Amino acid sequence: MAARIEHLVTSGTFTLDGGTWDVDNNVWIVGDDSEAIVVDAAHDADAIAEAVGDRRLIAIVCTHAHNDHIDAAPELAARTGAPVLLHPDDLPLWKQTHPDRAPDAELTDGQGLAVAGVELTVLHTPGHAPGAVCLYAPALAALFSGDTLFAGGPGATGRSYSHFPTIVESIRDRLLTLPTGTVVHTGHGDTTSIAAEAPHLQEWIDRGF
Repeated sequence: MAARIEHLVTSGTFTLDGGTWDVDNNVWIVGDDSEAIVVDAAHDADAIAEAVGDRRLIAIVCTHAHNDHIDAAPELAARTGAPVLLHPDDLPLWKQTHPDRAPDAELTDGQGLAVAGVELTVLHTPGHAPGAVCLYAPALAALFSGDTLFAGGPGATGRSYSHFPTIVESIRDRLLTLPTGTVVHTGHGDTTSIAAEAPHLQEWIDRGF
């Protein structure tokens, strides 16, 4: 059975720097009928576990450690036995949400994660968070961008641990160099593409998006 991309939306809150906001998060499942990887276990372990079903869950990949992307990760890991993977630069953020439970393994730039006959390559894309990563799956013409790149521009950089020039560099050098037909599966909101976003880089820089 060929690998496919599945999508569900979960709802909860995002908390940072003393503020809390209601958010809807995209959870992405990549796999086939036998095995899968979850990208960002947000808010609702029950819903994610139901979507995974009886497949072997190879890994729970965190694109970054803001609480709305990781709050359900330990519970999902406990239920499935899958390891939680996070870039080590985001450990300070992780510990704000899960002080007593560390991730199981580190993500590194260029690392490959294999599932259902396809490989997802880890791209370290700091800026929204120090350890933010994207996952690129060329066989699926897909990029899982977390909160680094959205339909319409970069992820937010107005809060702690974020930096606008860094996210622009990450997007310019790591993402906009991908094939233009690559579909961008974001952490929130609508899917976009490299072709749709690439022409607007200078606009984002000029207005300090």
